[in-house]
Amino acid sequence: MSHLLKKPFGSHGEVHRITPESAGWRYVGFSLYRLRPGDTAAEVTGEREVILVMVEGKAKITAAGQDWGELGERMNVFEKTPPHSLYVPNGTDWRAEATTDCTIAVCSAPGKGGHGARRIGPEGITLTERGKGVNTRYINNIAMENEDYCDSLLVTEVFTPAGHWSSYPSHRHDEDDFPRITYLEETYYHRLNPGNGFGIQRVYTDDGLLDETMAVADGDVVCVPRGHHPCGAPYGFEMYYLNVMAGPLRKWRFVAAPEVEWIMERDAK
Repeated sequence: MSHLLKKPFGSHGEVHRITPESAGWRYVGFSLYRLRPGDTAAEVTGEREVILVMVEGKAKITAAGQDWGELGERMNVFEKTPPHSLYVPNGTDWRAEATTDCTIAVCSAPGKGGHGARRIGPEGITLTERGKGVNTRYINNIAMENEDYCDSLLVTEVFTPAGHWSSYPSHRHDEDDFPRITYLEETYYHRLNPGNGFGIQRVYTDDGLLDETMAVADGDVVCVPRGHHPCGAPYGFEMYYLNVMAGPLRKWRFVAAPEVEWIMERDAK
């Protein structure tokens, strides 16, 4: 199995924990909790800022010395409604108590202490279409660069219809050369509908020194340290993924793979 593919290490409680140290990079962290009613999860943020994403279900959350009440609305991620999320700055902590079965994603990156805790969505998040033809997919932007309440994090959700491609045309963001391209590490948390299906993700560099093609199951995470990283959803299986990106500059600038530049140019017309 590819070292980039991370399987959940359980079905209850904390089921994913990816740190910069375990991933072999510098910025992105990703954890995932699957809780039952009455279960709790809590963390200290330390030097990292956090965005909690209520992927599914509801929980009562306290964070940064405030009671944020019950967050969450959609009970199944494939409802495609905007998620409830919470930004928690570095130097604080958070605690969640599940009120229903719930899935909570913990997205983290280095924090500078420049922002206060705040709710993110569902207000202001609109499902947006991107791409053409069988490259069409649908985006819930949670915290991209036009939102200024984060120090490092970029977070978004993507829904890819069955039989479609996503994160395509293939592109990379693995050099610190703004404005041409930015260096951003990235994780993909995948879900499939139906849940017994599979999707495909390839991670590859132009020189071929990294070239991994992975079958992803419902609940898997793929780490993208560098290179291009397209996804495919086979006919019959809808794909969701939650992206977490971070790097030295909170800007998303990418370069297309040479073999697909003509597609980018054609579709831009």
